[in-house]
Amino acid sequence: MKKLYRLSAFPKGTFGGNNAGVYLYADGLSETEMQQIAKDVGYSETAFVMKSNLADFKVRFFTPISEVDLCGHATIATFNLLKKLKIIKVGTYTQETKAGILKLDVRENMVFMEQPRPIFSEIIDKEQILECFDNIQIHPSLPIQVVSTGIREIFLPVDSVDNLNSLKPDFNKMVKLAQKHDTIGIHAFAIGEDCDAYGRNFAPVVGIEEESATGTSNGALSCYLFRYFDNKNAFELRQGYSMNLPSEVFVKLEIDKDDINKVWVGGSATLIEK
Repeated sequence: MKKLYRLSAFPKGTFGGNNAGVYLYADGLSETEMQQIAKDVGYSETAFVMKSNLADFKVRFFTPISEVDLCGHATIATFNLLKKLKIIKVGTYTQETKAGILKLDVRENMVFMEQPRPIFSEIIDKEQILECFDNIQIHPSLPIQVVSTGIREIFLPVDSVDNLNSLKPDFNKMVKLAQKHDTIGIHAFAIGEDCDAYGRNFAPVVGIEEESATGTSNGALSCYLFRYFDNKNAFELRQGYSMNLPSEVFVKLEIDKDDINKVWVGGSATLIEK
């Protein structure tokens, strides 16, 4: 049986999205072998699916240069694939990850993944951000803050979608900033008119200069928007437009007395025939 698949997660329509590798039945692979496969595949992340004593599946995620605790778009790719191959059906499942045991809501043509509750951490001084971009206009009233729903990132509000798409990052300085704050990188975003926000995701500290769709980032961004901008429980977020890889991510928040109890990030995935 074929073990390695290539998919595009979170595509907007019939194209776009973010490519992910999915390796099924990976129980016999060593960590070194998984890392080499991820490097050979060459996508920002590859998911390795194996048996679990704690959940329905165990999934590990590797970039071309290192392992990460959780990857949203590779999770969406994995469980859409399992559904397409009829390994699973519509229903609720669990996955064991290094970010914890998380639930999946598998629907007919879409998967929603549970993420950990948000952790809001330090506010970043804008002077540190200005060193990472040479043409940025930071939003005047929203904070620059580290937020995590599984992976710590710096959330950077800019004042317009046009400015977002024209950003010119200095990746060397960004790596230093990310390492200083123990984050994977920067998720820059601008409030949208036809959706809640557009985003660009930079994670050079793990070998990814820019990514076209990031599930964990958009889950955390929705929590940020809920706290600082729009007190609602459902968000439509877009990414990848600056890369000509339009992507669409849907997020649902379960709210109890203004506290976020659960974060669900959803989208579709399509097979890449190679």
